Amino acid sequence: MLDILRTILLVHPTLFFSTLILGSISRVVSLWDKDGNQQVAIARFWAKTLCWSMGIRVKFVGLEKIDRSRNYIFAANHLSYTDTPSLLGNLGINCRFLAKSELFNIPFMGGHLRTAGHIPVELDRPRIAVRTLGAAGRIVRDKGISLLIFPEGGRTQGKMGKFKGGAAYLAIKSGVPVIPVAIIGTREILPMHGKVFHPGEVRIKIGDPLPVAHLTRRDRKQFTVVLEKRVAEMLEGRYGSEGLL
Repeated sequence: MLDILRTILLVHPTLFFSTLILGSISRVVSLWDKDGNQQVAIARFWAKTLCWSMGIRVKFVGLEKIDRSRNYIFAANHLSYTDTPSLLGNLGINCRFLAKSELFNIPFMGGHLRTAGHIPVELDRPRIAVRTLGAAGRIVRDKGISLLIFPEGGRTQGKMGKFKGGAAYLAIKSGVPVIPVAIIGTREILPMHGKVFHPGEVRIKIGDPLPVAHLTRRDRKQFTVVLEKRVAEMLEGRYGSEGLL
Protein backbone atom coordinates (compact mmCIF):
# COMPACT_ATOMS: atom_id res chain seq x y z
CA MET A 1 0.00 0.00 0.00
CA LEU A 2 2.84 2.41 0.83
CA ASP A 3 4.43 1.81 -2.59
CA ILE A 4 1.09 2.48 -4.30
CA LEU A 5 0.70 5.76 -2.40
CA ARG A 6 4.29 6.75 -3.18
CA THR A 7 3.70 6.04 -6.86
CA ILE A 8 0.49 8.08 -7.00
CA LEU A 9 1.46 10.97 -4.73
CA LEU A 10 5.16 11.35 -5.48
CA VAL A 11 6.44 9.50 -8.56
CA HIS A 12 3.69 10.43 -11.02
CA PRO A 13 3.59 14.14 -10.07
CA THR A 14 7.40 14.34 -10.14
CA LEU A 15 7.52 12.66 -13.55
CA PHE A 16 4.87 14.99 -14.98
CA PHE A 17 6.08 18.30 -13.56
CA SER A 18 9.81 17.65 -13.93
CA THR A 19 9.32 16.67 -17.56
CA LEU A 20 7.14 19.73 -18.17
CA ILE A 21 9.39 22.23 -16.42
CA LEU A 22 12.81 20.85 -17.33
CA GLY A 23 11.66 20.05 -20.85
CA SER A 24 10.62 23.68 -21.27
CA ILE A 25 13.93 24.92 -19.85
CA SER A 26 15.83 22.57 -22.15
CA ARG A 27 13.88 23.95 -25.11
CA VAL A 28 14.94 27.50 -24.24
CA VAL A 29 18.56 26.45 -23.66
CA SER A 30 18.59 24.75 -27.08
CA LEU A 31 18.43 28.21 -28.69
CA TRP A 32 22.13 28.70 -27.93
CA ASP A 33 23.32 25.25 -26.84
CA LYS A 34 24.22 23.91 -30.27
CA ASP A 35 26.32 20.98 -29.08
CA GLY A 36 23.58 19.83 -26.67
CA ASN A 37 25.85 19.55 -23.64
CA GLN A 38 23.86 21.93 -21.44
CA GLN A 39 20.66 20.14 -22.38
CA VAL A 40 22.21 16.81 -21.41
CA ALA A 41 23.15 18.32 -18.02
CA ILE A 42 19.49 19.28 -17.57
CA ALA A 43 18.46 15.73 -18.52
CA ARG A 44 20.87 14.31 -15.95
CA PHE A 45 19.24 16.47 -13.28
CA TRP A 46 15.81 15.28 -14.50
CA ALA A 47 16.93 11.65 -14.23
CA LYS A 48 18.39 12.18 -10.75
CA THR A 49 15.09 13.78 -9.68
CA LEU A 50 13.16 10.76 -10.93
CA CYS A 51 15.50 8.40 -9.08
CA TRP A 52 14.87 10.35 -5.88
CA SER A 53 11.09 10.17 -6.31
CA MET A 54 11.21 6.44 -7.08
CA GLY A 55 13.45 5.71 -4.09
CA ILE A 56 16.29 4.38 -6.25
CA ARG A 57 19.68 4.11 -4.56
CA VAL A 58 22.43 3.48 -7.12
CA LYS A 59 25.65 1.67 -6.23
CA PHE A 60 28.44 1.51 -8.82
CA VAL A 61 31.32 -0.93 -9.08
CA GLY A 62 34.16 -0.22 -11.51
CA LEU A 63 33.71 3.51 -12.17
CA GLU A 64 37.50 3.91 -12.04
CA LYS A 65 37.68 2.06 -15.37
CA ILE A 66 36.18 5.04 -17.18
CA ASP A 67 38.70 7.55 -18.53
CA ARG A 68 36.78 10.82 -18.33
CA SER A 69 38.97 12.40 -21.01
CA ARG A 70 37.71 10.11 -23.78
CA ASN A 71 34.45 8.83 -25.20
CA TYR A 72 32.91 5.37 -25.18
CA ILE A 73 29.94 3.33 -26.25
CA PHE A 74 28.24 2.00 -23.13
CA ALA A 75 26.40 -1.28 -23.78
CA ALA A 76 24.02 -2.39 -21.02
CA ASN A 77 21.42 -5.05 -20.40
CA HIS A 78 17.84 -3.75 -20.26
CA LEU A 79 15.47 -4.78 -17.48
CA SER A 80 13.12 -1.87 -16.86
CA TYR A 81 12.10 1.65 -17.82
CA THR A 82 14.11 2.73 -14.77
CA ASP A 83 17.41 1.65 -16.39
CA THR A 84 17.79 4.93 -18.27
CA PRO A 85 17.28 7.33 -15.34
CA SER A 86 19.45 5.12 -13.13
CA LEU A 87 22.35 5.40 -15.59
CA LEU A 88 21.77 8.90 -16.92
CA GLY A 89 21.30 10.45 -13.49
CA ASN A 90 24.20 8.78 -11.73
CA LEU A 91 26.92 7.76 -14.21
CA GLY A 92 28.26 11.31 -14.43
CA ILE A 93 29.03 11.07 -18.14
CA ASN A 94 27.91 13.53 -20.81
CA CYS A 95 26.42 10.87 -23.08
CA ARG A 96 23.63 10.53 -25.60
CA PHE A 97 21.61 7.40 -26.18
CA LEU A 98 19.85 5.51 -28.91
CA ALA A 99 16.11 5.66 -28.26
CA LYS A 100 13.03 4.22 -29.86
CA SER A 101 11.67 6.71 -32.38
CA GLU A 102 8.30 6.72 -30.58
CA LEU A 103 9.88 8.56 -27.63
CA PHE A 104 10.65 11.52 -29.89
CA ASN A 105 6.90 12.12 -30.29
CA ILE A 106 6.29 12.63 -26.55
CA PRO A 107 5.62 16.33 -25.74
CA PHE A 108 8.55 18.15 -24.10
CA MET A 109 10.62 14.96 -23.88
CA GLY A 110 10.68 14.47 -27.65
CA GLY A 111 11.78 18.04 -28.27
CA HIS A 112 14.62 17.66 -25.80
CA LEU A 113 15.74 14.35 -27.32
CA ARG A 114 15.98 15.90 -30.78
CA THR A 115 17.78 19.13 -29.87
CA ALA A 116 20.16 17.53 -27.36
CA GLY A 117 21.48 15.14 -29.98
CA HIS A 118 20.01 11.82 -28.90
CA ILE A 119 19.49 9.44 -31.81
CA PRO A 120 16.13 7.90 -32.82
CA VAL A 121 16.16 4.37 -34.17
CA GLU A 122 13.41 2.56 -36.09
CA LEU A 123 13.50 -0.87 -34.47
CA ASP A 124 10.86 -2.31 -36.81
CA ARG A 125 12.52 -1.03 -40.01
CA PRO A 126 15.92 -2.75 -40.26
CA ARG A 127 17.23 -0.93 -43.35
CA ILE A 128 16.54 2.49 -41.84
CA ALA A 129 17.99 1.31 -38.53
CA VAL A 130 21.26 0.34 -40.24
CA ARG A 131 21.54 3.78 -41.86
CA THR A 132 20.84 5.38 -38.47
CA LEU A 133 23.57 3.33 -36.84
CA GLY A 134 26.03 4.36 -39.54
CA ALA A 135 25.21 8.04 -38.99
CA ALA A 136 25.43 7.57 -35.21
CA GLY A 137 28.89 6.01 -35.59
CA ARG A 138 30.12 9.04 -37.51
CA ILE A 139 28.68 11.39 -34.87
CA VAL A 140 30.39 9.48 -32.04
CA ARG A 141 33.70 9.58 -33.92
CA ASP A 142 33.59 13.17 -35.21
CA LYS A 143 32.03 14.91 -32.20
CA GLY A 144 33.75 12.87 -29.51
CA ILE A 145 30.56 12.05 -27.60
CA SER A 146 29.72 8.94 -25.63
CA LEU A 147 26.67 6.87 -26.45
CA LEU A 148 24.49 4.56 -24.38
CA ILE A 149 22.85 1.59 -26.10
CA PHE A 150 20.83 -1.42 -24.95
CA PRO A 151 21.97 -4.18 -27.36
CA GLU A 152 19.03 -6.47 -26.57
CA GLY A 153 16.85 -4.00 -28.47
CA GLY A 154 14.29 -3.67 -25.68
CA ARG A 155 13.43 -4.76 -22.16
CA THR A 156 13.52 -8.46 -21.39
CA GLN A 157 11.75 -10.67 -18.90
CA GLY A 158 13.63 -13.42 -17.14
CA LYS A 159 17.23 -13.90 -18.23
CA MET A 160 19.15 -11.51 -20.47
CA GLY A 161 18.17 -11.63 -24.14
CA LYS A 162 20.43 -12.13 -27.15
CA PHE A 163 22.42 -9.06 -28.14
CA LYS A 164 21.79 -7.57 -31.55
CA GLY A 165 24.71 -6.31 -33.61
CA GLY A 166 24.04 -2.58 -33.25
CA ALA A 167 26.58 -1.89 -30.50
CA ALA A 168 29.32 -3.74 -32.38
CA TYR A 169 28.44 -1.97 -35.64
CA LEU A 170 28.55 1.43 -33.90
CA ALA A 171 31.83 0.70 -32.18
CA ILE A 172 33.59 -0.57 -35.31
CA LYS A 173 32.19 2.29 -37.40
CA SER A 174 33.40 4.91 -34.90
CA GLY A 175 36.53 3.19 -33.60
CA VAL A 176 35.41 3.93 -30.04
CA PRO A 177 35.88 1.31 -27.27
CA VAL A 178 32.83 -0.39 -25.81
CA ILE A 179 32.29 -0.52 -22.06
CA PRO A 180 30.05 -3.43 -21.00
CA VAL A 181 27.57 -2.48 -18.28
CA ALA A 182 25.58 -4.85 -16.07
CA ILE A 183 22.46 -3.47 -14.38
CA ILE A 184 21.00 -5.33 -11.42
CA GLY A 185 17.87 -4.45 -9.45
CA THR A 186 15.82 -2.18 -11.71
CA ARG A 187 13.32 -4.95 -12.47
CA GLU A 188 12.49 -5.01 -8.76
CA ILE A 189 11.95 -1.24 -8.85
CA LEU A 190 9.53 -1.46 -11.77
CA PRO A 191 8.81 -4.86 -13.38
CA MET A 192 7.89 -5.09 -17.05
CA HIS A 193 4.24 -4.03 -17.44
CA GLY A 194 4.27 -2.98 -13.78
CA LYS A 195 2.58 0.25 -12.67
CA VAL A 196 3.82 0.55 -9.08
CA PHE A 197 7.36 1.67 -8.21
CA HIS A 198 9.12 -0.12 -5.36
CA PRO A 199 12.06 1.70 -3.71
CA GLY A 200 15.33 -0.21 -3.61
CA GLU A 201 18.99 -0.46 -4.52
CA VAL A 202 20.24 -0.66 -8.10
CA ARG A 203 23.73 -2.05 -8.68
CA ILE A 204 25.59 -1.07 -11.83
CA LYS A 205 28.82 -2.86 -12.74
CA ILE A 206 31.26 -1.23 -15.16
CA GLY A 207 33.47 -3.62 -17.13
CA ASP A 208 36.85 -3.15 -18.75
CA PRO A 209 36.72 -1.22 -22.05
CA LEU A 210 36.78 -3.51 -25.09
CA PRO A 211 38.97 -2.04 -27.89
CA VAL A 212 37.75 -2.20 -31.47
CA ALA A 213 40.42 -0.30 -33.42
CA HIS A 214 41.75 -3.55 -34.89
CA LEU A 215 38.32 -4.84 -35.97
CA THR A 216 36.45 -4.62 -39.27
CA ARG A 217 32.76 -5.06 -40.05
CA ARG A 218 33.42 -8.73 -40.70
CA ASP A 219 34.17 -9.06 -36.98
CA ARG A 220 30.79 -7.67 -35.90
CA LYS A 221 29.14 -10.98 -35.05
CA GLN A 222 32.12 -12.30 -33.13
CA PHE A 223 32.47 -9.06 -31.18
CA THR A 224 28.74 -9.13 -30.34
CA VAL A 225 29.18 -12.61 -28.87
CA VAL A 226 32.13 -11.41 -26.79
CA LEU A 227 30.21 -8.37 -25.54
CA GLU A 228 27.12 -10.41 -24.65
CA LYS A 229 29.25 -12.97 -22.81
CA ARG A 230 31.04 -10.24 -20.84
CA VAL A 231 27.79 -8.62 -19.65
CA ALA A 232 26.35 -12.04 -18.78
CA GLU A 233 29.44 -12.90 -16.73
CA MET A 234 29.17 -9.60 -14.88
CA LEU A 235 25.51 -10.26 -14.09
CA GLU A 236 26.39 -13.72 -12.77
CA GLY A 237 29.36 -12.46 -10.74
CA ARG A 238 31.85 -14.54 -12.75
CA TYR A 239 33.91 -11.72 -14.25
CA GLY A 240 36.76 -10.27 -12.18
CA SER A 241 36.11 -8.11 -9.13
CA GLU A 242 32.85 -6.74 -10.57
CA GLY A 243 30.98 -9.62 -8.99
CA LEU A 244 32.23 -8.93 -5.46
CA LEU A 245 29.52 -6.73 -3.96
